[in-house]
Amino acid sequence: MGSREVTEQLDWNGKKVTVAGLGVSGIPAARVLHGLGALVTVVNDGDDERSRAQAADLEAEGITVRLGDGATLPTGTELIVTTPGWRPDKPLFAAAAEAGVEVWGDVELAWRLRGPGAAPWLAVTGTNGKTTTVRMLASILEAAGLRTAAVGNIGVSLLDAVLGDEPYDVLAVELSSYQLHWAPSVRVHSAAVLNLAPDHLDWHGSMEAYAADKGRIYEGNQVACVYNVADKATEDLVVEADVEEGCRAIGFTLGTPGPSELGVVEGILVDRAFVENRQKNAQELAEVADVQPPAPHNIANALAAAALARAFGVDAKAVRDGLKAFRPDPHRIELVEEIEGVTYVDDSKATNTHAAEASLAAYDPIVWIAGGLAKGATFDELVQKSAKRLRGAVLIGADRELIREALARHAPEVPVVDVGRTDTGAMSEAVREAARLARPGDTVLLAPACASMDMFTNYNKRGEAFADAVRSLAATGDA
Repeated sequence: MGSREVTEQLDWNGKKVTVAGLGVSGIPAARVLHGLGALVTVVNDGDDERSRAQAADLEAEGITVRLGDGATLPTGTELIVTTPGWRPDKPLFAAAAEAGVEVWGDVELAWRLRGPGAAPWLAVTGTNGKTTTVRMLASILEAAGLRTAAVGNIGVSLLDAVLGDEPYDVLAVELSSYQLHWAPSVRVHSAAVLNLAPDHLDWHGSMEAYAADKGRIYEGNQVACVYNVADKATEDLVVEADVEEGCRAIGFTLGTPGPSELGVVEGILVDRAFVENRQKNAQELAEVADVQPPAPHNIANALAAAALARAFGVDAKAVRDGLKAFRPDPHRIELVEEIEGVTYVDDSKATNTHAAEASLAAYDPIVWIAGGLAKGATFDELVQKSAKRLRGAVLIGADRELIREALARHAPEVPVVDVGRTDTGAMSEAVREAARLARPGDTVLLAPACASMDMFTNYNKRGEAFADAVRSLAATGDA
């Protein structure tokens, strides 16, 4: 198994730290730093009722909060700790750069606060599949008898994980591009970049900057840099990374693996990376049927998780047991119902074209429910690749016209229903229209390829609306 690392302990007493932003990571960071003796000032752009309530709680604990001004650097600031959502072009960060003040994210803070003998990190990033892969990895590590947690963007707070009384053996860490941007010194045991596709370009400024931030996850890797054989951009990031002596590049593929790769042979997940004489030998890890659901992109997630676990020394039986025990979170290619021979699948988490493409590749034929906020995305390539699988399409949301135009260009024979309403009944109408288009053996697939906030609070609420509409359809027999 991997070795624990020794970390330098910092003296926080009296250090003037500015925390940028309230919220799920800003408030815990402020409290932790205050508890360590730092003089903490929280700055926040907003000054609404919720922010004022949060500020009152922090001020009662002795933490200074400045609302309605997130642009000005507080006098004497020696360090900024920022929440992931704050864009790099914020005036506060320009002021920090001019003053020579470092900026850390919450992940960097957690990394710096690890105590002696800290648990190694196995880290995952990518445009899509991060959460599923990290949770698969945690399941495998648990099956190996290790004390672990899924942390980072999900599950247990990273700060809680590194500061808790009971030490972990290893942490499965999900890292977003935002978090990696503000994590200059993080150096993990092993890491995986699952895929790269245009996303969050408004935050990063360009695809090159987005990819570079993702690639930071490989810096200083000790044992394995795991990449996607089908996505050369991920391998390019490995080539560019500065890693520890002896760290290996490990590929995963849905095809037959070569040496130093994990892949699939006749329905079996196999390892040709962490075996003796990998030129000739392979280790069976699990069956494709052990992965639920066994959609291609989910098999890829399983292979990436298995690669990281194997890099940490986990045996093949634990990989299989962990994958068999794992169940995906709601709204990730989740089977809702089968009604009159038609399968209804909720992949509301497919909030961009890359995720929707993976989802659409898992079924055939499909009645596709899509639309929402496009976030600057285009849909021609997605429709081109998926056109032959489509029985029909039902479009919802603010930017549905962009998808309609792509369908008209590349799949003119596919019937399209446009649901123009945006009230709470819109999803019910979309499901009814999809049921009308579907035939026995078809899959009605919610894979929106868009964000949800035009009509729903988040993708969870959108998925719940879809599931409720499907179950109502089943109950009334209107399919």
